[in-house]
Amino acid sequence: MVENHELRKAGLKVTLPRIKILQMLDTAENRHMSAEEVYKALMDAGEDVGLATVYRVLTQFESAGLVVRHNFDSGHAVFELADSGHHDHMVCVDSGDVIEFFDPEIEKLQREIVRRHGFELVEHNLVLYVRKKT
Repeated sequence: MVENHELRKAGLKVTLPRIKILQMLDTAENRHMSAEEVYKALMDAGEDVGLATVYRVLTQFESAGLVVRHNFDSGHAVFELADSGHHDHMVCVDSGDVIEFFDPEIEKLQREIVRRHGFELVEHNLVLYVRKKT
């Protein structure tokens, strides 16, 4: 089972709640889920995992590098699996939907701006807050 391997590779003991949460994050249509959304999805699937456990496991997953926490301006954290390459985000201010995107020209321009200012790019996170045109 892939989940068992991922947990062991991250140095975490394989437990049923960890497996269930990892599976939920992996199979959910929404790639960016809050702890509450993970909990609700688990409850809807008939899984018996408490909200405190979900918070604790997500924090452990973040420390182990299995998930990335994003604190968009919505006031709560969302998590996504750290399995995909670098990408940026657009967040709809009306619906809260998160759209992932990657643009090589934007990446190149960011590196150039950093270089012009005499720095080396270590890491970055671009979030655009958007609204559907009417």
